[in-house]
Amino acid sequence: MIHKVQTYIETNHLLTFEKPVIVGFSGGGDSVSLLYILNRLGYKCIAAHCNFHLREEESDRDENFCQKFAEKHNIIFEKISFDTKSYAKKTHVSIEMAARDLRYNWFELIREKYNAQAIAVAHHRDDSNETMLLNMIRGTGIRGLSGIRPKNGYVVRPLLCVGRNDLIEYLKAKHLSYITDSSNLSDEYVRNFIRLRLIPLMEEVNPSVGTALARTAEHLADAEKIYVQTVENAKKSFIQKTDDNEFRISINEIMRQPAPRSILYEILRSFGFTRQISEEIFRILTGESGKVFNAPGSDFKLLKDRDYFIIYKQPEKTPEIYKIEENNTDCSNLPINISIHKIKVDSSFEIDRSSYTGTFDYDKINYPLLLRKWKSGDWFIPFGMKGRKKLSDYFSDHKFSIPEKNKTWLLCCGEDIIWIVGKRIDNRFRIDNDTKYALIINFSQKNSNI
Repeated sequence: MIHKVQTYIETNHLLTFEKPVIVGFSGGGDSVSLLYILNRLGYKCIAAHCNFHLREEESDRDENFCQKFAEKHNIIFEKISFDTKSYAKKTHVSIEMAARDLRYNWFELIREKYNAQAIAVAHHRDDSNETMLLNMIRGTGIRGLSGIRPKNGYVVRPLLCVGRNDLIEYLKAKHLSYITDSSNLSDEYVRNFIRLRLIPLMEEVNPSVGTALARTAEHLADAEKIYVQTVENAKKSFIQKTDDNEFRISINEIMRQPAPRSILYEILRSFGFTRQISEEIFRILTGESGKVFNAPGSDFKLLKDRDYFIIYKQPEKTPEIYKIEENNTDCSNLPINISIHKIKVDSSFEIDRSSYTGTFDYDKINYPLLLRKWKSGDWFIPFGMKGRKKLSDYFSDHKFSIPEKNKTWLLCCGEDIIWIVGKRIDNRFRIDNDTKYALIINFSQKNSNI
């Protein structure tokens, strides 16, 4: 047993002998084995016991046992008491989740106190198998089928190489006592049901099912690494991040993948989209454009465009209307980067045809100018045309995506739009043969919210 655990620790790079290790110590057979084995191996252990006060006098019995055990073996002992039920009620989580949160939060505090290298917990091979079966029943993906990992941050699990019966036999051989949590004997909880009823049935088919499941979990863990690498390579190859902090996912590239549904889900989950929403998005891969999905776990939205999925953050509402007074050339307070000049029109004057420059007849402008976002009902008369056009129709004709619409700014003279900034001016404010002075407004996308 000692050799097997030490080999597992070394193989998975779980611990060194340089710093102490915090050992979660409940007093049950698993944690007694862990603490005893690590102590025998020469690691400097700090036994950390949590009293959750969930089983009346049993909880105090466990605490007393743990303290005496640690004292007998000259191991530093730390303990804490929790009002677990009150915490669960306050945080609106289950008792099991409350106990877990309290336990690991305190473990981390103790780790910092002793500058410990890790927090060792007593999960063993059977726990890992039960986790795999539980996740399988719940319908998890490949990430949940590799069981419990030997290391997760500062938390290490040196006993995953041995089963529950192995530990009990070891304790008997060493004449070590331990306590039994009465709740572990009930099949009220799903995990206990798997342990007490499902696995015994599986053992009737294969008496070595525990070893078989552990071997399968190892294979799946390796498969998961390949899977994760494939997903990361896919992300790098066909997710484009634009200068506007949008993410464009090529639909054609998704369809070329060997498992497009899974690749799409793995990409979307990093933005907060659930599997259910990912499935809905996958169903419209070849559907019409324009449908928008919200990620419940974040501020991200996804737009189904023609050839891309566009992921973007919903912009903050900007109800402000920014005023530009006459003869005021200081535009530093504006959310976009523009410069304004008044120029006399003479024979040498030439119009800048760039869409980033707006050229207007100065005498047709009434100040103050107003800078704002678009709203329903907006219209203008596009340069070179005579009839009015709804801004929503202009957006549609020029294939503006929803994020592009949301980022569009309008320069207005009263209620009249004189310029869709960086796009097109209104014909009513153009210069003509009678223009004496031109108002030149240059727009730069650099450092602008557009």
